[in-house]
Amino acid sequence: MAAPNSNGLEPILAALSTMQANVERSQKCQAHEYLEKFQKSPEAWTKTHSLLSSSNTIAEAKLFAATTLKGKITYDLDQLPRESLPSLRDSILTLLVSFREGPRPVRTQLCVCLANLAIQLLEWKNVLDHVGSSLGSSAGDCILEFLKILPEEVTEGRKINLSEDELTVRTKELLEDNATQVLRLLNQYASSSAAAAVNPRLFECISSWLGEIPAADVVNSSLFDAIINGISNDASFDAAVDCMCMILRDTREVDEYMEVIQIIYPRILSLRPRIAELAGSGDLDAYKGITRIFAEAGEAWVVMIARLPAEFRGLVESVLECCGRDQDRDAIALTFLFWYEMKQSITLDKYKQARIHYADIFGKLVDVMIKHLEYPTPDSADEADLFDGDREQEEKFREFRHQMGDVLKDCCEVITVTECLGKAFNRIQRWVSTYGSQTTSTSVPHWQELEAPLFSMRAMGGMVSPEESVVLRQVIPLIVQIPDHEKLRFQAIMALGRYTDWTAQHPEFLQPQLQFVIAGFNHSSKEVVRAAALAFKFFGTDCRKLLEGSVMELHTFYESVLDNLPPDSQEEITEGVACIISIQALDKVHSMFKTYCDPVIKRMMSCANQAKTAQDDGPRLAVAGYIQLLTVFVQNIQPYVSPQQENPAVKYCQEILPVLSTIAENFTSSTPILERVCRCWRYMVLSYRTAVLPLLPTLAQQLASGFENTRQGCFLWATDSVLREFAIGAEYVDASTSRAIYSFFEQQAFAFLRIMNDLPAEDLPDVIEDFFRLLIDALIYCHQQLLPSPVCQHILSAAVSALTLQQDAPLIAALHFLRDLLSYGTEHPNSSNFDRQDSGQAPRNSPQLQQAVKQMIASQGEALVQRVMTGMMFSFPRDCIQDASGVLLSLFEILPLQSGVWVKETIGMLPAGSIRAGETDRLMNAVGMKIDAGDVRKVRVLLQDFTTSYRRRNVAPRDGLGRLEATRFRFNG
Repeated sequence: MAAPNSNGLEPILAALSTMQANVERSQKCQAHEYLEKFQKSPEAWTKTHSLLSSSNTIAEAKLFAATTLKGKITYDLDQLPRESLPSLRDSILTLLVSFREGPRPVRTQLCVCLANLAIQLLEWKNVLDHVGSSLGSSAGDCILEFLKILPEEVTEGRKINLSEDELTVRTKELLEDNATQVLRLLNQYASSSAAAAVNPRLFECISSWLGEIPAADVVNSSLFDAIINGISNDASFDAAVDCMCMILRDTREVDEYMEVIQIIYPRILSLRPRIAELAGSGDLDAYKGITRIFAEAGEAWVVMIARLPAEFRGLVESVLECCGRDQDRDAIALTFLFWYEMKQSITLDKYKQARIHYADIFGKLVDVMIKHLEYPTPDSADEADLFDGDREQEEKFREFRHQMGDVLKDCCEVITVTECLGKAFNRIQRWVSTYGSQTTSTSVPHWQELEAPLFSMRAMGGMVSPEESVVLRQVIPLIVQIPDHEKLRFQAIMALGRYTDWTAQHPEFLQPQLQFVIAGFNHSSKEVVRAAALAFKFFGTDCRKLLEGSVMELHTFYESVLDNLPPDSQEEITEGVACIISIQALDKVHSMFKTYCDPVIKRMMSCANQAKTAQDDGPRLAVAGYIQLLTVFVQNIQPYVSPQQENPAVKYCQEILPVLSTIAENFTSSTPILERVCRCWRYMVLSYRTAVLPLLPTLAQQLASGFENTRQGCFLWATDSVLREFAIGAEYVDASTSRAIYSFFEQQAFAFLRIMNDLPAEDLPDVIEDFFRLLIDALIYCHQQLLPSPVCQHILSAAVSALTLQQDAPLIAALHFLRDLLSYGTEHPNSSNFDRQDSGQAPRNSPQLQQAVKQMIASQGEALVQRVMTGMMFSFPRDCIQDASGVLLSLFEILPLQSGVWVKETIGMLPAGSIRAGETDRLMNAVGMKIDAGDVRKVRVLLQDFTTSYRRRNVAPRDGLGRLEATRFRFNG
């Protein structure tokens, strides 16, 4: 790499060379670190100009220099004296003259530099004239690129260090006040030559300014002709399509833009011949572009399509043609939103005539969609590989089919379900009459033509009423006779599973379908077996009353297939039989529960014995799987029993509780087993609620000892269900039980605090998440006991310590807890609906609880502010920022003046040189003004903007946060 003549550039060029060379990773990391520090240094101002000005610098180094200069202008402009900014502007303009012919990436970065400087150089008033005269008339593409970039950068102006008022004024000066001039310039440029009229940069510039220039002004100018012509030009096609779609979106307010639409619509229709032309050209991107124009027009004018069906029929037919000619199925997805929006409109009563008018188009759309649902026909005879080994294309096709299924549902709402099902039925009949006689045990000709309508029936299943009496009576007898082809059998079984609601109302069709599904469990294809399990679940769920008397026969079937199924299918078939057990007579529930579950427990214990000596995880995972099956039974067997009666399901749970406890005690290091055990216990509480009272002492003891011994968060997750069901005030729960449950909760809290004292927070992310989700419910149901309790101070300290984490889930849980906790320092806390008064108003918080929270804040508020602001500036993931700023807002609502002091102290602890001169004073003055005005909510915006700006300027990790480094959580108790 040749070095420029300027002094001091060699280390930069050497680091850039290292980044591109095949060297050790440590060398690249060192070079990367050096370049990051250079980008933030004051010397970068002069050295980037030297790199850009030298004729010896290679293109990669110049691009790095231009990118660095962009960052300096955006974030570090305060490093320069204000009076030097006009010179900086002139030097950038000089560089742009040098790079006006390219390379384009460097030119683009310099245009961004100039745009960002224009935003911040408030005294620069004649920006467009100055740029135009400096670059000259021969720099057409360069000027167009600057004009394109300027609105984009102004729109992103929040990253610029201007006040809201300054940014608003500057936006008006740069965009709104210049819109007419830009329109005139673009018209002049488009008229200057034939090449200029189809220049892609022209259309990109128009698109960028459409937010300021009304679409009507563009349509009524010569620019609209240029856009239409650009759509017919290969070089400008993409940019012209984007520009046209932007114009179409701007005309969504159809009443306001009626005259404009009357101009655009015939020009759009004039493009219709291009659909057939591009469909035959093989240019997939161009075909997607033309489809996009018609689909966007349809979406924008969907109200007009409903109001004036005859006038806008041509547009709808064009979208349909785009769908029909899309043999590669790459463009059709662009139309799906249009069909949905159109369905939403024309199914309204006031547009009934439009619905009738377009019925034939939606009928054709059903035919098009079913045709596109067909699997491809392979070039070879190998039907096992329909996509020639392209797994990505196969997965894309599967996902795409479900999207088309949604369009078929839209069609059902427009032309009725019976009409749509009839079309699928006709295709099935046509295949049977044409190819049925040619089918053998080893060959099914043109199976794709049969599989597609079966899939369509499956997709439309959710739209069919149980009262449908025309098509299903004919088609279901055909489906259960489908040939034994893997994909046909899979789709047939899946389709039957979608019509179990209908079957429940037509019992005469149940047995043939059930036999067909059960036969699928013996199929050689794993996919068919999975489909059979899923379908059986739906039959058990929806047809449980019809199958009530078959519960013993189904037990034999269940036992025969269970061990041959994958885990998901085991759960599905278990859910099916559990639903059938759930409607047995009350005196049979216990015996049926026992009949089905005892063999499962026997399998579980056998695997548990193997797992004690097994070297791999297989037996342990099997144990977890069988526990999950028990949970499925518990979830679904919920007989109605009066509070005075013994619940037979709880009686069985009482029998198996010792077994589950033994499993948990013997597999303390197996997370899957412990999680499944806790899940089963949790659902015992959720399913039977206060009826589990006989289990409560043993259950609480197991949850407490389990958490103490294993330090697994799942025990806290199960504790949460107990806390909610047996809180003070819960129905059928006496006060002594609720007090005992609160003591149990505090026992779990102390155990957590001891664990967090022993281990750093980063080793406990899952436990921390589960604990603070438990605390959120504890605040709702037990705030009267929790907030005055000494343990709450320690919990707050643990929450502050947890804010050092960088994972989303535990951070969000801790922040949500903090927001809820701080809300109890106000009159109206975040509260359960059960606490609402008869008037519907949220209850007022007692002064005692408010004072308790304020005392906690007074002692730990400084540390809390430090951790929250440090997280917002350095480490919090994006999804946590809103909740973090919400914590700061709550603090200012409770103790505004003291919170302001804490914020200022925190900012004062930031690394030297990372804060701009006077920035802290400006922030604190603004915060003080908002507090004095009683507008505390605006403080949240100020702090969020400050931390976001700081983070952008200091995005690289900094060594040595100094006094803002977190301290370890400590607890003695």
